[in-house]
Amino acid sequence: MTNAARGRLYVVATPIGNLGDLSARARDTLDSCSLIAAEDTRRTGTLLNAFGLAKPMLSLHEHNEGQRVAELIEKMRGGASIALVSDAGTPGISDPGFGLVRACAAAGVDVVAIPGPCALIAALSIAGLPTDRFCFEGFLPARRAARCARLEALALETRTLVFYESPHRVREALEDCSQTFGAERQAAVARELTKLHETLYRGRLSELVSRASAGPDFVRGEIVLVIAGASPAAQETGADGHGGALDRVLAPLLEELPLKQAAHLAARIASVRDNEAYKRALELKQAYGAR
Repeated sequence: MTNAARGRLYVVATPIGNLGDLSARARDTLDSCSLIAAEDTRRTGTLLNAFGLAKPMLSLHEHNEGQRVAELIEKMRGGASIALVSDAGTPGISDPGFGLVRACAAAGVDVVAIPGPCALIAALSIAGLPTDRFCFEGFLPARRAARCARLEALALETRTLVFYESPHRVREALEDCSQTFGAERQAAVARELTKLHETLYRGRLSELVSRASAGPDFVRGEIVLVIAGASPAAQETGADGHGGALDRVLAPLLEELPLKQAAHLAARIASVRDNEAYKRALELKQAYGAR
């Protein structure tokens, strides 16, 4: 069977809030495909109804993507064209879809992007922070110790950082960012992008922590957190004055090993004295380990 006789996978970006953001090309693609693979068929059904479309759907989410892939590949090999959509935004960007796209590439099935809304790009474009180089980290870990370890590993990253965060954790995440990156680091919090109550908060991390603690609306809705990268001076000395290389080595070791053993290994890797590594390990453990 030639590629021309095969179906295709269309990766279709859908609105993150405002239905007016669905492109004409996306609507035509959804209308022309024989099947829609949707993260949540109920939410996609609501979207289709809003545009007067009625198409067969099949669920494809994080819990069943592995089981669905072979079935969908077989359908496309038989000539079916399938649209992949997530609940909102671009599939595969902190949403299901990567496994299916990778399987299509391996099977020789064409994959076509139908670009459109993406929360991280929307937030980055209005945050007022450098956009020439950025690093998307998706969702931070829910557990505070793991979250702080991830942030420690990013403390000397010079690119602008972009995270997704849930509203009930955003205040705690901002507190940890302020402690790890420094209270003066510039940041922005984009809330409910493209929706009726869209709000953008800009300021130092310490200011955003205060606003998150004082304003009930701050911790509601879908949230994107954008944080300025580390300065060149911070790279030279380490973001917190203790030497970035040592912290980057210690953070993952402390998650897996007893403190003394982690410090000894970190000292060898970072080429510092054992007592220096042990002292810093104690500081990190006290700051994050009990959280």
